[in-house]
Amino acid sequence: MKVSVLIFLMMISIDLLAQTDAELVNQTVDQHMIKGQIHFLCLDALKGRDTGSPGLELAADFIEAQIKQFGVKPAPGMDSYRQAVPFTKTKPATTSVLSLDGVELNNPDDFFILDADNVFIESNELVFVDFGLAEDYKDIDVKGKIVIANAGDGESSDPQSWYYLSKEKNKLASQAGATAVLELYLNPKAPYNFVKRFLASSESMTLGHLEKGQTVVPHLMIDASKDKTVEALKSGKTSLTINIDGIQKEELFSDNIVGYVEGTDPALKHEVVVYSAHYDHVGIGQADMAGDTIYNGARDNAVGTTTVLVSAENIAKHPTRRSALFVLFTAEEKGLLGSKWFVDHSPIPLADIVYCFNSDNGGYNDTSLASIIGLERTTAQSMIEEACAAYGLKAIEDPAKEQGLFDRSDNVNFAAKGIPAPTFSMGFTSFDAEIQKYYHQAGDHAQSLDYDYLFKFFRAYALSARLIGNADEAPFWIDGDKYTELGKALYNR
Repeated sequence: MKVSVLIFLMMISIDLLAQTDAELVNQTVDQHMIKGQIHFLCLDALKGRDTGSPGLELAADFIEAQIKQFGVKPAPGMDSYRQAVPFTKTKPATTSVLSLDGVELNNPDDFFILDADNVFIESNELVFVDFGLAEDYKDIDVKGKIVIANAGDGESSDPQSWYYLSKEKNKLASQAGATAVLELYLNPKAPYNFVKRFLASSESMTLGHLEKGQTVVPHLMIDASKDKTVEALKSGKTSLTINIDGIQKEELFSDNIVGYVEGTDPALKHEVVVYSAHYDHVGIGQADMAGDTIYNGARDNAVGTTTVLVSAENIAKHPTRRSALFVLFTAEEKGLLGSKWFVDHSPIPLADIVYCFNSDNGGYNDTSLASIIGLERTTAQSMIEEACAAYGLKAIEDPAKEQGLFDRSDNVNFAAKGIPAPTFSMGFTSFDAEIQKYYHQAGDHAQSLDYDYLFKFFRAYALSARLIGNADEAPFWIDGDKYTELGKALYNR
């Protein structure tokens, strides 16, 4: 009897080994399931899944229940699926005045507030410190003075890195005793008028909570395309007034959802592949022509969230050789904040995370494609192309590089640590009117999606995940990529 049972078990094992990764994907990816997941995430009851809202908490409960049902476990070192991320939400000033020699600039057309407390400053002590980085403060006394700095670092034109640099510049200026920071913003890759739409919003959110008694050095972003303003500020001979009032701050938490499936290969299971997407959206906004004010975010990013859920179900049932970490981020729409917190507080050592396969979307205009932002930047390209082809899709590289999409999703926070990290997106050939029709619009409803196309799309992602998770060698950056050297340092290559 025992021999018969042993033979039976061996036959099952041999049968499973004989099944291809595509066959294993086809066993679990169900069109009715994916449609139900997307429709739930886009319910009006979730009010557009804004970070910190009850609607996003409902989405988090749903995602947690799904991955738990699939058999996904909490990550090593975590006692739940929740990684709490601290935020400070700032409601905008009711008064925001910036004047040069008595002439007021317009908010937000000439400047906007990046961060501040309520404050009134009158000063003619202005100091230009080039880019406001640590080396720029050598032999310069800025105590009690207003710091004027160029935005960026003079090398990168990536607007996301500029944003993070601004945080560092504020910290440096505060440590040096400055009373305010004014950054001169000029970036053809992401013009001031584009940036102000995202950063000069009705309210802002920053990572972390303020320490008791801590105050914020006011930090303003200036449109540096206006020469007279720039000349006046750099001259140091200008009388400047800053009056900010009515700001209200609230501390809160929102969760990244994290799940884990251990790999099957004793030699490879210490290597971890992250499958990620953000599950937040922009909440409630201006009414459209139909009077709809709830921005449901089907494309951005209920589809991406479901992409990760599809792979979590598949890999939980049929684990890959490498271990898998499934991460759904909060606060992507607030500046990639959930993923920033995650890479800085990862439950898995970053050197063990060999790849991040992110999924994010603005929309689609070609259902024969999958557009992979960063496809040609890692050695997983052939695996992703093979997986897409298996379901009748063609994988293409980012067709709209002018949009800077690689730097506008959560993948870039992994890349900045050296971890190879492309983003898997629905097929588009350009950021055209069809994309703009739904991107951050109230009309981005679940019922407007093509589910026959998505069935192919989700299976292509899941198969890509399996091929990456089972490959003999972990994929890496191609030689010469911007992040190759960071990756070599991280992995000691």
